[in-house]
Amino acid sequence: MKRKLLGALLSVAMVASLLVGCGSDGGAATTAADSASDAQAETTADTNDDAAAPAEDAGTEAPSDTASAGGKIGISMPTQSLERWNRDGAYLDEQFKAAGFETILTFSDNDSGRQVNDIQNMLADGVDLLIVAAIDGEALNTAMNEAADANVPVIAYDRLILNDAVSYYVSFDNYTVGKLQGEFIVNQLDLANAGDKVYNLEITAGDPADNNAGYFYNGAVDTLKPYIDAGTLNIVSGQQDFDTVATAQWNTDTALERAQNVLSSYYADGTQLDVWLCSNDSTALGVAQAITSDYAGSNSVVITGQDGDEANLKNIVDGVQTMTVYKNVSNESVVTLGLAKAILAGDTVDESLIPSFGIECAFDTESYETSAGNKCPSFLLVPNVITKDNLQDLVDTGLYTMGDDGYLSAN
Repeated sequence: MKRKLLGALLSVAMVASLLVGCGSDGGAATTAADSASDAQAETTADTNDDAAAPAEDAGTEAPSDTASAGGKIGISMPTQSLERWNRDGAYLDEQFKAAGFETILTFSDNDSGRQVNDIQNMLADGVDLLIVAAIDGEALNTAMNEAADANVPVIAYDRLILNDAVSYYVSFDNYTVGKLQGEFIVNQLDLANAGDKVYNLEITAGDPADNNAGYFYNGAVDTLKPYIDAGTLNIVSGQQDFDTVATAQWNTDTALERAQNVLSSYYADGTQLDVWLCSNDSTALGVAQAITSDYAGSNSVVITGQDGDEANLKNIVDGVQTMTVYKNVSNESVVTLGLAKAILAGDTVDESLIPSFGIECAFDTESYETSAGNKCPSFLLVPNVITKDNLQDLVDTGLYTMGDDGYLSAN
């Protein structure tokens, strides 16, 4: 992404933030005025052309003569094999550099050992604060303990880390993500008025190593359970428990292979499939491919997703995927920046910070624990349902553009 485009994006964010504040209605949340007003195009990351697809082992560090006294921030992302983590890394890097911080950004190729090493290197480089999206929430104890010994605060970003060295958690309301998927299915099939009609359902969940995957799954299944118990929703394969339907590393090919096996084993005789609950877009992409190539039926299958990946948005336009739950990760980076500033300044961290973010979110001190009984204060943003009918909401964020063909591209 060029400097010119980044400057334009930050300008759009500044204008938007004047229009919409915390607690605003609707799906297109805005960027905080606080961080936008700090942004300067001259200090925006030079590496953002590569941010969408830089080398997996590349760390980016702002030159020392461009960093203010704000401090040095270590940003550890899981992988670049999923589109959304490229966006998260780029947004965080941009936001912090624009606010005058020096940054180190790494991607760990879905290798927990490598992520531990990345974080240890950041600590050795003297970072003042760590932002970590964990590959495995239970595999970072060594690095987290070293952070605690060095008195370096840790923000668990998007995925909770199960170690008490974590100071705060910034994410979306992950149970609500699944709940929105479940509610969409209920409404799309009008299950409340189904009578004796039976709809066939299959489920694909996320990575067992990702703490969020269970929340997504439970939010959706809890919502659908009354209809499953009543027989209105029938899981033909019988594959329902999380461990059976989970997808390691959210891998598209893994989801594709399992979906093909389910279709060939249970639907090859013409049995109709009505809906496939997928926890995110990378798994939905595999399921959609399997249905397109291997499903014997002629009906349109409802497919859920999450993240707003470009390929999935194209599938939504084409009627292949039905919905995605969109999480504005630019807003997530804004909240993370505001929280980091407060931590480093020694300010009180509670719900009183939320107005300064300009982002719709909640301060939660009960829902998440880094260990039994140890509550982790959390800032939880609000996700939104995107369908073919409201794709303009994504364009309105300034983070996507729509071509003449109706397809969306991320900026």
